[in-house]
Amino acid sequence: MDKFYITTAIPYVNAKPHIGHALEFVQSDTITRYHKILGDEVLLLCGGDENAIKNVQAAGKEGIPTQKFIDKNSNLFLELSKKLNVQFDIWQKGSDPKHHLSSQRLWELCDKAGDIYKKRYEGLYCIGCELFYTKEELDEKGECFEHPGKKLEEVSEENWFFNLKKYENDLKRIINDEKDPQHIEIVPEKRRHEIQSFLTLGLKDISISRSNNRAKNWGVQIPNDPNQRMYVWFDALNIYQSGIGFGSDEKKYNKWWPADLHVIGKGILRFHAIYWPAFLLSAKLKLPKKIFVHEYVTVGGQKMSKTIGNVLDPLPLIDKYGTDALRYYLLAKISPFADGDFSEEKFKETYNADLANGLGNLVARLAGLAKNLELETKINNSEFEIGRKVQKYIENYQFNLALEEIWDQIKKINVRINLIEVWKLSDQDRKIAIESFIKPINHIATNLKPFLPETAQKIENQFKGPKIKSEKPLFPRI
Repeated sequence: MDKFYITTAIPYVNAKPHIGHALEFVQSDTITRYHKILGDEVLLLCGGDENAIKNVQAAGKEGIPTQKFIDKNSNLFLELSKKLNVQFDIWQKGSDPKHHLSSQRLWELCDKAGDIYKKRYEGLYCIGCELFYTKEELDEKGECFEHPGKKLEEVSEENWFFNLKKYENDLKRIINDEKDPQHIEIVPEKRRHEIQSFLTLGLKDISISRSNNRAKNWGVQIPNDPNQRMYVWFDALNIYQSGIGFGSDEKKYNKWWPADLHVIGKGILRFHAIYWPAFLLSAKLKLPKKIFVHEYVTVGGQKMSKTIGNVLDPLPLIDKYGTDALRYYLLAKISPFADGDFSEEKFKETYNADLANGLGNLVARLAGLAKNLELETKINNSEFEIGRKVQKYIENYQFNLALEEIWDQIKKINVRINLIEVWKLSDQDRKIAIESFIKPINHIATNLKPFLPETAQKIENQFKGPKIKSEKPLFPRI
């Protein structure tokens, strides 16, 4: 058994989850289920990024204590994961005392390496990104590219800094040299080029603490400095380690670390491909093996924004249309490597065309045609494996192409049923024809397991034989 440790990005819990979080949860769960089918021992981790200044500010606006606020929102993310049938093995909260101790341990190791020092700093701070920017990194209006329309905060205070510049050459080697034992693979290639370009500009040391005054006494306290709290991106990235025992359970940590895959959105690539490896190099810890970078879900052709008012809550969609219907749209109709648009109208069109008229219709037709027939084909589902093409697409994170391949198989079976005109055949000939479709339909169910697990199970239960069951439609037409 190989171990496979996979993480999603750790979402900020300053607001309830949106459709973009659903996308990443489902992508990560699909990869997880695939590796379990391969026989790997898999661990999927997520958690709450709870130590950000934006969480403190959001709690203040609601007039409730920060801990109560983040607990409420963290639970909404957990509720979403359960409704999406996403199986997190670990949900590590940033406010957990175990995580605080773990992050202080990471800080001490970096300090021991001589990479942490104190100095006064003035700069422009984006609360949305929780990041200082230079003027050269902003757009022509002097705004952050990730959060246009939001004014940056001018900050002047004494902070602790990390010696990022020291690791510039190491990072270039790790990103560029595929044969290097510490190499971090970045998928897709264009995102690796993005990091290479950033490194060629030269790295500057980064602030890794905030004054208690600005952090409102919230977050992980700096070892031996009661007046400062850790910069959120120093402690939040460490959730990947604290959740598996770094600083608390050495045996568990040694079993699972390093991460085999970080799944993240394109807006946080710099933190994962530059800052995080640099912290780990300083602490003399192993580096993650691979980073899969997906694009965004847009709504009505625009990036989601509270200002525009197009932030989409996935929970009502699940309640209305079902878990696997939403999983299907996110995986089949949104390319991981290009922004994909979501609207309820597009969703309903896809539902009717692909799920109700495609897969659902095929299953219902076969079940109806097999009515009252005793079939001789008995299926043992253990004999089925995910098809090679589908495997290749999953391993390249091309979920949309994998599902395209499966739906091509669905169309072919439907075409064959029509060509043979099964419904016109005698009972004996109809029996022979139906038996010829049993293996292909079960093979489709096997291929669907990582993507639509509930649907795959329903199809398997229905077509095990010797008597095919007639069930409710998988996807009733809207």
